Amino acid sequence: MDKATFDYVAARADILANAPSAKQETKDAAVAWKAAVSKDNSAAGVQTATEDFLNFLEGRPSTIDNAIAFFSGPAKEAFGEEIAAKKLAEEQARKAAGAKFCGCDACTAASEILAKFGRVEL
Repeated sequence: MDKATFDYVAARADILANAPSAKQETKDAAVAWKAAVSKDNSAAGVQTATEDFLNFLEGRPSTIDNAIAFFSGPAKEAFGEEIAAKKLAEEQARKAAGAKFCGCDACTAASEILAKFGRVEL
């Protein structure tokens, strides 16, 4: 993996490791990737760690439709009507602009990593 791609994944792994919107297992996977590539930074080591990370991330980012459904219902109780309505409008605007995935930090970082390796289309 070239340095630019490595740096791209590393920056997004940092986001995943710290994003409040990321589930704990996703945070753990990001930290595990960083630890693995630190321990073995050979081409083969980075390739193996990255494949494991990609396999974990597949299917994890919420689709835009799931985000819209969440902000249309359950988010009202979790965040309150005002915040849920604001986030719903943001996600609906993103969908109208062609977005396929939720716009939270975690879903954005995960979908960008997956897209970089051809696993999803943004």
